[in-house]
Amino acid sequence: MSNEKILGDPSSKSPRHTADDWLNTLDRARKPGPFLADHAAPGSGMSTVSVHAGTHDDPRTGAVGTPIYQASTFVLNDNQYQSVEEGFARDRFIYSRYGNPSQWAVQEKLAALEGAESAIVFSSGMAAITSTVMALVDKGAHVVASSDLYGGTYNLFNQEFPTMGMSCTMVDSYDFDAIEAAIQPNTQLMYFEAITNPLLKIIDIPRLAEIAKRRKVRLVIDATFAPPVAMRTLEHGVDVVVHSASKYLNGHSDLIAGVAAGPRKLIDMIWPRLLNYGGSLDPHACFLLERGLKTLAVRMRAHEESATALAKYLEGHPRVKKVFYPFLESHPDYATARRLLKNGTGNITFVIEGGDAAALRLVNALRIPKQATSLGGVESLISLPFNTSQATFTSRQRADVGIDPGCVRLSVGIEDAADLIADFEQALAAIYAKKEPAYA
Repeated sequence: MSNEKILGDPSSKSPRHTADDWLNTLDRARKPGPFLADHAAPGSGMSTVSVHAGTHDDPRTGAVGTPIYQASTFVLNDNQYQSVEEGFARDRFIYSRYGNPSQWAVQEKLAALEGAESAIVFSSGMAAITSTVMALVDKGAHVVASSDLYGGTYNLFNQEFPTMGMSCTMVDSYDFDAIEAAIQPNTQLMYFEAITNPLLKIIDIPRLAEIAKRRKVRLVIDATFAPPVAMRTLEHGVDVVVHSASKYLNGHSDLIAGVAAGPRKLIDMIWPRLLNYGGSLDPHACFLLERGLKTLAVRMRAHEESATALAKYLEGHPRVKKVFYPFLESHPDYATARRLLKNGTGNITFVIEGGDAAALRLVNALRIPKQATSLGGVESLISLPFNTSQATFTSRQRADVGIDPGCVRLSVGIEDAADLIADFEQALAAIYAKKEPAYA
């Protein structure tokens, strides 16, 4: 690999122009990328792509793996000046807020995993969501979104949108007639989540995509709960997919990051919002994310194996009233999950007897899962919606969205299923050892 390629993607050429031919010589084609190395992953399997796509062996030293380019700025020359003047600055290294080799490497890996032309990494999932949404709407725009949204996204649509002269209608993600009826003349975007939190509804994305295409509205999907090993969301007709990369993509509970992936044309529209809002991902964080992605496929298989075994155990326990896991036949979206998901995830939601007080005793009695928010890490994490994600809801509001007293949210890590089952067996036995007072 030559040193020249570290300066930027040499395949991105802008037309040399003069005052006479600039408007009539727009012959620059959009290419996938930008990329560091002009080579594809040596294989098509998800594990091979996870390990090799985008990874950049250092051309000076031969070091295996992408170096951390801990630099804020880069030496300028005629090439960079031309890129700014002629509109392809995204394909050159100028300043790390605009782009950095560490960002490019992990972006190429993420694009390859999603089957996308391009990807951008951000300093958080909300930075990715906000930048993507704001790039795809104009003043006065209307958005149709799921009523089962992550709290930060809900606040974007309900608190920030009105201050900017925009609006959002939230609808049941199961009710396709209501979704279509909510589309107005000024609707520019549909925004849904692939798998909802905490009840793990599996959304029929192809049906959403059909509505969006027919009604000429762009569709953005938050696939945080369904990383590309489980579902390549773009293949179902989605325009842009976003993730909180802090979760399954990174997988080690040591990083805050986000990503947006899709066609180069749309990602090029989102990139200026990254610059304007300042949500650039630090080079060292890029290194951590790329490292985490290398084990994505094997981690997801381990998550599914342990989660499926534990979900079956919980479903058969006499003190467990409900279990929500998409690969259980009892799940209302089991058929949709089998149709759309290539791999299960580690998320399980269940309801135990005794209400929220019993649920509190359960999480305190467990030895393996850690009481913490977030999900998708190698360690199991457990939390209760009533005092974390839905703490601001009233009891009636929680009931209205299907969150019953005693609801527990569990992100199963990669621990052995037998150990997890044994831990839940001892914890459940301990909290129900004595007769407890009745709880609502």
